[in-house]
Amino acid sequence: MRITVTTRSGRELIKGGLDLSDSATVADLQGAIHKRTKKFYPSRQRLTLPIPSGSRERPVVLTSKKSLKEYTDGSTDELTVVFKDLGPQVKYSTLFFWEYLGPLIIFPIFYYFPVYKFFGYEQERAPLPVQTYALYYWCFHYFKRIMETFFVHRFSHATSPLSNVFRNCAYYWTFGAWIAYYVNHPLYTPVGDLQTKIGFGFGLLCQVSNLYCHILLRNLRSSDSSGYQIPRGFLFNLVTCANYTTEIYQWLGFNIATQSVAGYAFMIVAAAIMTNWAIAKHRRLKKLFDGKNGKPKYPRRWVILPPFF
Repeated sequence: MRITVTTRSGRELIKGGLDLSDSATVADLQGAIHKRTKKFYPSRQRLTLPIPSGSRERPVVLTSKKSLKEYTDGSTDELTVVFKDLGPQVKYSTLFFWEYLGPLIIFPIFYYFPVYKFFGYEQERAPLPVQTYALYYWCFHYFKRIMETFFVHRFSHATSPLSNVFRNCAYYWTFGAWIAYYVNHPLYTPVGDLQTKIGFGFGLLCQVSNLYCHILLRNLRSSDSSGYQIPRGFLFNLVTCANYTTEIYQWLGFNIATQSVAGYAFMIVAAAIMTNWAIAKHRRLKKLFDGKNGKPKYPRRWVILPPFF
């Protein structure tokens, strides 16, 4: 089977094309491209079918497990694919590990070490009970996130652009330092004892619920499957993205207990990002499961933040 690989500008990436067996898969083609180019390893490649000039249709993306024959009309042994370089890639587990490691280290630094002397506060700092609870809560959260990354999550994509490591680390590490600075500050004024207990208690309940939601999502998808299914069970019977719901509400609990502008700012930004993701996922699931051609109909649910949205 003759495969012609072109760039989006129309230039032929591999002169003379590639000859593969009739039973070859897209993964075999990616391996062949890597062998010829050396630079473009499979996870760095995005292969699509060409689209007519001037067309506004989105190109068909080739799936690695599918046979190349599935992308031909069946009457030819030739296929043209369009190559795009996705840039340097890293595993999602690597991305998540580094973005979560920063906050896990930064918060204890502000709690245990005399960093406030660099900001002009020379007096000895005696941690308040709420600051100690905040440390435990914070570290449990990010330790949980790292453990979920390696032992719970199954990723729909194997890799992410390397640039996302720097972007995500900047986001998490900056907010982590900002929140840690104010919550552990020598002049920090705590809220009432009852409010502290309510906040951390509610937040801890949401943290445990968040872990359970991630386990349910893991069980939806086998290790060799990338297809979509309707999430069911626990809070997913009420909310499409219950994992995002519990993530947002656990930070609400933390902020009820600690009351910092930095903490609320982090929660609002995170909620905006996750709401955008949730809307896209909700629309995608409703489109996939429309009740037609034997497919189940997606049930009516909240999108992310009951009772508000």
